[in-house]
Amino acid sequence: MALGADASRVRMFDSKGLIHKGRNDLDERKIKYAVEASDLEFEQAFEGADVFIGLSKGNVVSETMVQAMAARPIVFAMANPDPEITWEKATAARKDVIMATGRSDYPNQVNNVLGFPYIFRGALDVRATGINEAMKLAAVKALADLAKTPVPDIVNMAYNETALSFNANYIIPKPLDPRLLETVSPAVARAAMESGLAQKPIADWEAYSIALSQRLGHDNQLMRAIGSKARKDPRRVVFADAENIKVLKAAQIAFDENIAYPILLGDPKKILELAAESNIDLEGITLIDPKSDEMEERRNMYGELYYKKRQRRGVNYYEVFKKMKDRTHFGCMMVEMGDADAMISGLSRTYPDTIRPAIQIIGTEDGVKKIAGMYIMLTKRGPLFLADTTVNFNPTAEEIADITLMVAREVRSFGITPRVAMLSYSNFGSSDTKEAIIMREARVLVKQRSPNLVVDGEIQAIMAFNKEIIRENYPFSELAMDGDVNTLIFPNLSAGNIAYNLLQEVGGADSIGPILLGLKKPVHVLQLGSSVRSILNMVLIAVVDSQSKNPKENIIGNAHHDVVPDTLTNEVIH
Repeated sequence: MALGADASRVRMFDSKGLIHKGRNDLDERKIKYAVEASDLEFEQAFEGADVFIGLSKGNVVSETMVQAMAARPIVFAMANPDPEITWEKATAARKDVIMATGRSDYPNQVNNVLGFPYIFRGALDVRATGINEAMKLAAVKALADLAKTPVPDIVNMAYNETALSFNANYIIPKPLDPRLLETVSPAVARAAMESGLAQKPIADWEAYSIALSQRLGHDNQLMRAIGSKARKDPRRVVFADAENIKVLKAAQIAFDENIAYPILLGDPKKILELAAESNIDLEGITLIDPKSDEMEERRNMYGELYYKKRQRRGVNYYEVFKKMKDRTHFGCMMVEMGDADAMISGLSRTYPDTIRPAIQIIGTEDGVKKIAGMYIMLTKRGPLFLADTTVNFNPTAEEIADITLMVAREVRSFGITPRVAMLSYSNFGSSDTKEAIIMREARVLVKQRSPNLVVDGEIQAIMAFNKEIIRENYPFSELAMDGDVNTLIFPNLSAGNIAYNLLQEVGGADSIGPILLGLKKPVHVLQLGSSVRSILNMVLIAVVDSQSKNPKENIIGNAHHDVVPDTLTNEVIH
């Protein structure tokens, strides 16, 4: 109404019917919408109507009503959990309908989280004495403008989209859009100042924008988006080191928050004792002891399959069945056979002892000669992807090119456009040592195989992040274009390992990894001594990795059901 709608053209209904002047039960909020006519039925009000706004109850609007509306009708059916008319019925009734609901599983979710946090943030930051209509309208216009701007990759990733843009199915920003704080709050603060309610006006708007960005914590945006994506399609994750209190805590959180369906490998008695000591609720979570008599048939089946894979690779028949009692080998076989979707291991064993069974049992993706290890560093300037940091000691130019392309694909799976710097101690031919030449040649190979990938090198790390110096001295470089470097490729394992450790310990960055790249199915390794938070982050990565590698796989989607196939349900302890 504040934007100019004509009250005389509004027909408002409550639970008793049309609000008209003949009623004697109207309060001051309703009386201003009362009309003269008293015989208009709810269904009749839809004839020729431009807009329907529902804040009532589910399923009170029919397809026939929507069909009776004017061209390009706007239908905001915002009753929850069941809207006045479902998205499916409304869009089936009218192809030209512009539809919104309050639900997150449909396009155009009208969510109060889009407004109130940012309105209060802006009001509080200028110490406003109240919140007036001008401030609310400023928020409305800021949201409308934001909906028409290009959507960040991280938002597309969080909602399993590829290219959100302003149209009938995207008329309002998504609740996980990180730009909301920096867009709506300043608009509200400015409106408070202009309308005379601000007691502490803002003078430096650029500094205010930076302060808002720091409040939001850009370093956590990626994990918030990954978490949202994981919850939309949880997967079965095997924990090979379940006899550990931190693993049990992470598994409970993952289960309770509908991130994953954990499968815990280990001695059930020991696991349950550990859980009881720390008040960890494992109800509904599957426990399997690979060494138990109940698993003998399963071990034998896995062993036979493993032997077929490795019988000419130094493995004898007796050794095979012994290995199937090992939790990492058993877990890898579960993933390989489709009895689980991903595995996490490594908390209590060495790195080679974890990745060797994964390579032997699951194998590498087609075209991949060597796997690689990547860390995600959550820094104040955003996420950085580092590789190779854990596997290949002194890779050749060809191998570095392979690593670069694997990392770029992984970065894209997180909804982020990779911008790759191939690091060295030299810049664009300033040195002709073997190490510099390898990175130079690797870049040529990458561009031959992926011409559209933004990648350059060899380049020093300090140069890669200083766009002014690049533009001034090396304007030909792809890294001089808009956008910041987010992916770092190292010339050898030593450089990569030292860099991520320094970023973590001295730079204060949180790390996630190592994430194994190049395996056919998701197996990821924990660092020794990983925190509960780190383990949970790795679970999120494993689930999203599984979604990417098996997008059409039929995963059991109810946490109340068994999370292993029927062939296993009688052999597990719940």
